[in-house]
Amino acid sequence: MELTITQPDDWHLHLRDGDLLKAVVPHSVALFGRAIVMPNLKPPITTTAAALAYQESILKALPAGSTFTPLMTLYLTDTTSPIEIKLARKSGAVFGVKLYPAGATTNSQDGVTDLFGKCVPVLEEMVEQNMPLLVHGEVTDPDVDIFDREKVFIETVLRPLIERLPRLKVVMEHVTTLDAVRFVESCKEGYVAATVTPQHLLLNRNSIFQGGLQPHNYCLPVLKREIHRQALVSAVTSGSKRFFLGTDSAPHERRSKECACGCAGVFNAPVALSAYAKVFEEVGALDKLEAFTSFNGPDFYGIPRNNSKIKLSKTPWKVPDSYSYSFGELVPMYAGETLDWKPSLD
Repeated sequence: MELTITQPDDWHLHLRDGDLLKAVVPHSVALFGRAIVMPNLKPPITTTAAALAYQESILKALPAGSTFTPLMTLYLTDTTSPIEIKLARKSGAVFGVKLYPAGATTNSQDGVTDLFGKCVPVLEEMVEQNMPLLVHGEVTDPDVDIFDREKVFIETVLRPLIERLPRLKVVMEHVTTLDAVRFVESCKEGYVAATVTPQHLLLNRNSIFQGGLQPHNYCLPVLKREIHRQALVSAVTSGSKRFFLGTDSAPHERRSKECACGCAGVFNAPVALSAYAKVFEEVGALDKLEAFTSFNGPDFYGIPRNNSKIKLSKTPWKVPDSYSYSFGELVPMYAGETLDWKPSLD
């Protein structure tokens, strides 16, 4: 069996920088036409000038002949100014502003501490500039159970935000719960959408602990109960325009994952399209795969769909145990296992 679809984009991707950037970028650019690139570097990408410099670094790291386009983002802080949002829009290179609640995930320590107290003028300017807010939707209150952080964020931050600024475009990144699905579906179409990762569609929280601690399945937001995984699968395979592909591929060296305090993040770029195809095939919805991977994202962001095609073949292939590079090795999702769908440029 073969399936030809419009070339997808990745609407949530971590490419890192330096040698790690050079090691991971080929895995994404091999199949994706564009990607929204996350800004949580050290130091974070907080200005348009920094975003343009980072974009140039990514372009220099691309394989020869690649037509991949990195779509840049800014890292929202308590001191981001409305002027910076105007500069970002004028640049033509910045396509979103990322909200990291301070301390929520990797390199989020410089994130927002008081959204309503310090960021409202910036958010209002984002409405005027039609600049989407990309949300890591978790509270960081240590008294909130880690499995409830997304649900509490929706009720205490996101719902009040949208009620206050109903014309603000929001992407709730890497949603993980039935609560998030219901919230996104309750909002006005075209203003609130969500990305969904392959790991949250295929794995539940048992996958972190089965057979011993599985650090390469640990990510933030953390995997949830099976009922939530099923809700995500139903949402993305329903044909809804509100959900689209965002891998949240987040590479860390093996030694940073397999240690006393391992980093959060799943490196899924090499297997993402195969994994998504697996999800849609299992529920008999391969006819809806193209919209999720290739149409809903660009339509929400208001940019043209890709013209090129990719082909997915029903060809079993074994995922490498790891990918080595000059400073270490990276372990992909489904390392050493066999996947049934193999994608290639048409």
